[in-house]
Amino acid sequence: MEGYVFPALAGIIGLVIGFLIAKMLEKSKANKLIQETEKEAKNILKEAKVEADAIKKDKIFQAKEKFIELKSEHEKVILAREKKVSDVEKRVRDKESQVSSELDKNKKLNRSLEKKEADFDYKLEFLDKKESEIEKLHKRHVDMLEQISGLSADEAKTELVASLKDEAKADAMSFIQDTVEEAKMTAQQEARKVVLNTIQRVGVEQAVENCVSVFNLESDDVKGRIIGREGRNIRALEAATGVEIIVDDTPEAIILSCFDPVRREIARLSMHKLVTDGRIHPARIEEVVRKTEKQINQEIIEVGKRTVIDLGIHGLHPELIKTVGRMKYRSSYGQNLLQHSREVANLCGIMAAEMGLNAKAAKRAGLLHDIGKVPETESELPHALLGMQWAEKYGEKPNVCNAIGAHHDEIEMKSLIAPIVQVCDAISGARPGARRQVLDSYIQRLKDLEDIAFGFNGVQKAYAIQAGRELRVMVESAKVNDTKAAELSFNISQKIQNDMTYPGQVKVTVIRETRAVNVAK
Repeated sequence: MEGYVFPALAGIIGLVIGFLIAKMLEKSKANKLIQETEKEAKNILKEAKVEADAIKKDKIFQAKEKFIELKSEHEKVILAREKKVSDVEKRVRDKESQVSSELDKNKKLNRSLEKKEADFDYKLEFLDKKESEIEKLHKRHVDMLEQISGLSADEAKTELVASLKDEAKADAMSFIQDTVEEAKMTAQQEARKVVLNTIQRVGVEQAVENCVSVFNLESDDVKGRIIGREGRNIRALEAATGVEIIVDDTPEAIILSCFDPVRREIARLSMHKLVTDGRIHPARIEEVVRKTEKQINQEIIEVGKRTVIDLGIHGLHPELIKTVGRMKYRSSYGQNLLQHSREVANLCGIMAAEMGLNAKAAKRAGLLHDIGKVPETESELPHALLGMQWAEKYGEKPNVCNAIGAHHDEIEMKSLIAPIVQVCDAISGARPGARRQVLDSYIQRLKDLEDIAFGFNGVQKAYAIQAGRELRVMVESAKVNDTKAAELSFNISQKIQNDMTYPGQVKVTVIRETRAVNVAK
């Protein structure tokens, strides 16, 4: 039994010793691992500290750079403000100098005025003395005359007045006879003057058309925004409206030049909207011009409605009302067509009433007599016949249509209204200064220039600018390439040279524009 217990005990002791040795080895490994971990942690902390120092230095450097940049900008702002302050001070000094010079002038003028007042007082006192002396002499002479003549002053005055009355009557009768004879000789001439003055007083004011409008600006700084980078904004405006925009040294003003008043008004209103809004770029320009064109069309209708209401004309077809409104933006020999037609209508109404005819029909015919001058498309017919066709088309009565068609003797007159319209048209156009033949021929020449360009294939838009010295042609990029654009410019210039008569030279500019447009959805 004891032989078995000893080996078992030895085995247990061996296991305990082995367990202790294993624990000691494990503890040794753990200590070693702890030391390595601590060493690695120290290395990580050291690296983190180095990296933190580097980041800190970088941030400090960036902060210094930012501070220097801000300081530089601040110095620039301060310099600009100092410059503005110095400019203001200079202007103030100039104003003070000017005010002081004006004060000196005023002081000199005051001294001169005081001197003149003193001289005037002295002369006035001298004249009073002279006047008293003259009165004494006059009284003495009257007394002497009374003693010599044996008459008192009142009796002599009565005899003198009686003799002067007889003499004045004889002179008056002679003057009246001479005046009557002269009136008989000049009666016809004076009658013409009276008629002419009457027509001038009855006629409404005439707005003589010109080809230039001035667009006023609040500041010259806006000019740069209107021109745009490398002139892109002003080119977009000219291309969209067909109006030449002149930006020169004129302070706070831009000049719009075009022979067509509608285009000029569209350009003026569009520019006003763009400047007010502040967003000026090619896409915005095209959008505003399109909206302004719609606005002008609506305004044309409103002008036509107001005109027929003012004249008391009822039942006019809407298309004729629109045509009447378009007259506001047309001229005939420099005379505004709407004002001319209103004047003719009023004259026709007055003349028809005096003759006992239908004044309303006469006034209606007078208003519509020149509607053929504002066609939406070109026509070969004379404007009187074209206007008569429109009047017939839109249901006007035969006597009104005949008066429109016959006011230039293209057809036979069939009613008494027709000669009234013809006479009143002549009266309105014949007043001194009412029309300008030169302006009308000039505008016609510009229209002919544009029509020549439209006669070529691929032409999209054509604008005559610079008083007819340049023809600007926009072509479709799909139909006309660069080579054909140069050929088109040459062909148009040759046709102008062969078909038209004009002073100076005409520059033909062909513009071919390409666009790539996509929509992001």
